[in-house]
Amino acid sequence: MKVFTPDELAHVAGDKYRGVLVAATYARELNALPLETSPYGPRKLTTVALEALTSGQLEFRLVARRRSGVD
Repeated sequence: MKVFTPDELAHVAGDKYRGVLVAATYARELNALPLETSPYGPRKLTTVALEALTSGQLEFRLVARRRSGVD
C-alpha cells in the first residue's frame, strides 16, 4: 500500500488541497468507465488517481469560476 503525503501533493499541484481535489475529480472520471473494460482491475480508483497525479501522468489546469448575475 502506497501512502501519499501532503507534501507530495503540494509539490505537484501547488497546494495539498488542490491536489486532493484534482485526484478526486479524476477518480470520479475513472469510476464512470465500465467495469468490464477497466484496466485497473481490483485497485482502488482513488489510489490510481493519486499515483497518476504524483507521477506526472495527470495534467490539469485551473479554470476561472464564472459568477452568476455579474455582467
